[in-house]
Amino acid sequence: MSSWPNLAELIAAPDETTAVGLVGVPLGAGSVTPGGCDRAPELLRATLKRIATYDVETGREIATRIADHGDLEISGMSIEDASTPIRNAIAASALQRPLTLVAGGNNAVTRPAVHALGLPLERVGLVTLDAHFDMRELGPGLSNGNPVRALLGDGLPGRNIAQLGLAPFANSRAMHEDALAAGNLVVTIGEIGSGGIARAVERALGWLGHVEAIVVDCDIDVIDRGQLPGAPGARPGGMAVHDFFAAVRQLAAEPRVRIVDLVEWDPMLDPSDLSALTAARWLAECLAGFETR
Repeated sequence: MSSWPNLAELIAAPDETTAVGLVGVPLGAGSVTPGGCDRAPELLRATLKRIATYDVETGREIATRIADHGDLEISGMSIEDASTPIRNAIAASALQRPLTLVAGGNNAVTRPAVHALGLPLERVGLVTLDAHFDMRELGPGLSNGNPVRALLGDGLPGRNIAQLGLAPFANSRAMHEDALAAGNLVVTIGEIGSGGIARAVERALGWLGHVEAIVVDCDIDVIDRGQLPGAPGARPGGMAVHDFFAAVRQLAAEPRVRIVDLVEWDPMLDPSDLSALTAARWLAECLAGFETR
């Protein structure tokens, strides 16, 4: 370790025996708003050296090493063609480690991540931190706007889905009604503001009390756009970044959480380093939560 220990020093070879894995999935195909989110995994790794391993608030030092499986070679592939290799790559880590972190890429990464657990879907839960329902229609094909609807179509029960951070004027009535009809737990950003993020996460985990394993989808556009400009779907009035970090840490502390993804970060939208530092801090919060299990 250096005199200023940082997250980059925790990155290990993919075959190292570790409790946490990292899989880069630079998927850009099928984005409702085309951009450069396929560049995110590379920049995330480059920014890790700027995040220290010591948490001054808890007095704890992050020490868990991360087996880095690198980035998938999926350039030019459609979501349909890329889904199987994405699932297999995540599964290769998830089947041997308690926690696998997935650096996207767009939100279409989430569907194969759920399948990567290799469990019957009725035994899997999904928590989304997202401004959107991701319930666009499937007729035009798979996209980053419909992974939740696609998972429902695959057989994931709505009672196994908890969606936190839904934003006003960022969704349609039909999507909202369909999510409720499916049985999803829906917690709006306003409810989080009035009740607090810890309570919202507790509600989500309680809602999923019947499942065996949980996937957490961190769509970074849930964060207020003023605090996270590097996401095409982010809106003013979104989740405060400190609430996002708190939610990630609280969720990662849950032993049933097996996979956590970070999606929809587009480095091209942010000429500053704000979004990159936020994404790298996400990884620190995942580890901090995991180490309290």
